[in-house]
Amino acid sequence: MNTTNKTMKMNKTATKLKPGMTLIEITVVILVLLTLIAVLFIGANIYKRGADRAACILNQRNIQQAVRADQNLNNKGSSAPLSAAIICGPGLYLEVEPKCPSDKTTLYAWVSTIPDIGALAAPCGLLATYTDHVPQSVDGW
Repeated sequence: MNTTNKTMKMNKTATKLKPGMTLIEITVVILVLLTLIAVLFIGANIYKRGADRAACILNQRNIQQAVRADQNLNNKGSSAPLSAAIICGPGLYLEVEPKCPSDKTTLYAWVSTIPDIGALAAPCGLLATYTDHVPQSVDGW
């Protein structure tokens, strides 16, 4: 009986686990990293759009102040002609004619005459694309 019990026993060998990651674990890690990168790019894009909007409104404010300075210094009425050549250029109120920072090529749409108080002299030329490039108020400009 002793001999049969010895032969009936199964010989179990311990399987050693190899160090490393499974394919599923690697896939999960890659997906988490890609998600974090995507969130980073979305946040950076939103930040850039906000900065471009603020810079565009600042450009409009500078144009508005230059127009009002020219109007006051030269005793011009609200029906006096207005163009970028009167305000922008070497030795004038603005050294270069500003461009919208969203695409860096579009110039501002100058009105033909000096506007009344509370109206923009040169709104953003990209208003069809970026409707948020309009300041809330131009009072005090």
